Amino acid sequence: MSGKFVRASKYRHVFGQSTKKELCYENLKITKNAWDSNIIQANNDYLSVNWDASGGGAFAVIPVKEVGKAPDTVPLFRGHKAPVTDTAFNPFNRRQIASCADDGKICVWEIPEDYSFHRYLDDNDEIKDITEPLKVLSGHTRKVGHIQYHPCAENVLASSSLDYTVKIWNVETGKAEITLKHKDLVTSFAFNYNGSLLATTSRDKKLRIWDIRKGEVISEGPSHTGAKPSRVIWLGNTDRVLTTGFDRLSDRQIGLWDINAIDKGPINGFQIIDASSGVLIPFFDESCSILYLAGKGDGNIRYYEYDNDVLHEISQYASTDPQRGFAVAPKNAVNVKECEVVKSYKTVKDSAIEPISFIVPRKSELFQEDIYPDCPSEKPACGADDWFSGKEINGPVLMNMEALFEGEEPELRDSDPMVKVSEKKAEAEKKAEEKKAASAPQSPVKKEEPKKEADAKAKDLPEPNPTVPNSGMPKLTNAELDDSLQSSEKVNSMLKKVEDNSDDEVEDNDGWEEIPKSTKNVAANGEAKKADVSAAKEEPKKEEPKKKEVAKKDIPVKEEPKEEPKQEESKKVTPTEEPKVEATKSESKVEAKETKDEAKAIEKEDTKESTKAATDSVDAKPEAEKSKTSSAPTLKQTVEKLAQIAVNLEQQIEKMAQAQLEKDDRLAALEARIEQLMKGN
Repeated sequence: MSGKFVRASKYRHVFGQSTKKELCYENLKITKNAWDSNIIQANNDYLSVNWDASGGGAFAVIPVKEVGKAPDTVPLFRGHKAPVTDTAFNPFNRRQIASCADDGKICVWEIPEDYSFHRYLDDNDEIKDITEPLKVLSGHTRKVGHIQYHPCAENVLASSSLDYTVKIWNVETGKAEITLKHKDLVTSFAFNYNGSLLATTSRDKKLRIWDIRKGEVISEGPSHTGAKPSRVIWLGNTDRVLTTGFDRLSDRQIGLWDINAIDKGPINGFQIIDASSGVLIPFFDESCSILYLAGKGDGNIRYYEYDNDVLHEISQYASTDPQRGFAVAPKNAVNVKECEVVKSYKTVKDSAIEPISFIVPRKSELFQEDIYPDCPSEKPACGADDWFSGKEINGPVLMNMEALFEGEEPELRDSDPMVKVSEKKAEAEKKAEEKKAASAPQSPVKKEEPKKEADAKAKDLPEPNPTVPNSGMPKLTNAELDDSLQSSEKVNSMLKKVEDNSDDEVEDNDGWEEIPKSTKNVAANGEAKKADVSAAKEEPKKEEPKKKEVAKKDIPVKEEPKEEPKQEESKKVTPTEEPKVEATKSESKVEAKETKDEAKAIEKEDTKESTKAATDSVDAKPEAEKSKTSSAPTLKQTVEKLAQIAVNLEQQIEKMAQAQLEKDDRLAALEARIEQLMKGN
């Protein structure tokens, strides 16, 4: 597997299929006129071809069923005095066709019921031409290049001419009701889905969007910069148009436009197709949202799928036979049992017409509803008078294509309103964001907790006491507290640091003050006596705790004035008086008892030296005061550090409790979101 991402689409395997030679239309004399038109047109029953005829203009009509080689002499529709440039079938009457020519006239024709391209004879068994049109529309002063019927209103026809105008005709009355004036030759025009707007391209290299009945331009801007003609079509029932043309280097290109902002240029810029010289003939299948591009002078037909301002290239139909003309039959002419989505025709070497079918490859004997939505029917949405008077419609009357599969009378319905692509894109992006958020439970959308739940949680919390820090926090069990403390790196580092500092202090003096000695002799005698006492104690016990030995050295003594030295000594060794130090409730009774025992031992030792110590106490006072001021009360510092650790622990517990509340909120929001999604499904 290559790992290449493949876009999901039911049309990505659409392919073009040519027809066998015996099913083509041959021995034709297609016009060699260089005027830029489609040359051929098609409906469900007939093909029309601009004919290469002498002595005035003519075109031929070929019934779709009359395939094969045509006779050398065929019946033609003759009524123009100059070459025919374009033809158009009436979408609401299969047997009615209009033609325009270099003589500035527009003729409307009726195809006889008994008409045959291979054998249409008069009473003398000679080929009979049709020379009498139903109507002749006169109004243009110069050559008429393009004509097109209105997609929704009956008997409404549009035409463009070298007199720089586009006229909208009422075929019933034969009058041009509306004239849209341009500054140069109009090379292409197209009605939108409901026929209220008209897009035109002209030789002045501008694209314009017209409100037809108001006769006003609602948006215009520069288009393709090349010298060759450009084309324009609407992308179905949307507010987008597509143009084909050339740049200054004669590269073929296409552009996608927002009809409300033509002056801003094409959406995402022009897209270059290739460097061929032939004009690209565009056709858009609104049912499948597929764009077809047939190039004049080459045999390729490219097709793209349109989706929210993006053209995804599907494939192309390649042929060695170049085409000059290209036409597409109405949607209801396709073969639904063969999954055909487009029936088209192309000219081959100006002597034949080859049918080409574009098919979605599927193996099923059932109707494929997903590729055959409702399509325009042959019933007009309104009459010419109603439309010219300003009647608003959504689009053509639609028919159900399943009826074609079953061979039944189709059901009809009205079209939907125009789709605004910008709003559709915004909606699609919003859905994509919602889907992404739903598929990512790590970051659920946080919703406000219901008021009742918030009140219930608030009731469970104890009342805060202003004199006690963090008294309003919830109580945690011992297990929860142990887990919290063990998982906190900050608490562990603080405890380790305090433990290291405490060990260092114990080795020095364990937080007790040293006992000052009056003279060197007293200190020496005291050391000797203490050494004897410690040796005597070590006989029953091999090793005495380090803490007791340190306490023995460092029992603090309160000094009295020098007039009463004896009283000072007696007070120093009084067993009932405990050392006055700043302690906390964390000091244990065991340590206090050990301190008293050590005091009694020192009392026995110092009784023998009391007289001598009394005489030297006066001299030792300055040194004692100096020693007392130099030694720091480290026990107090240790207690303060422990108190600070307790405060930090309480703060950490508070943060962890708050994090637990936030976690509960997120879990509740996630559960609510899951229930909402399950209900939606």
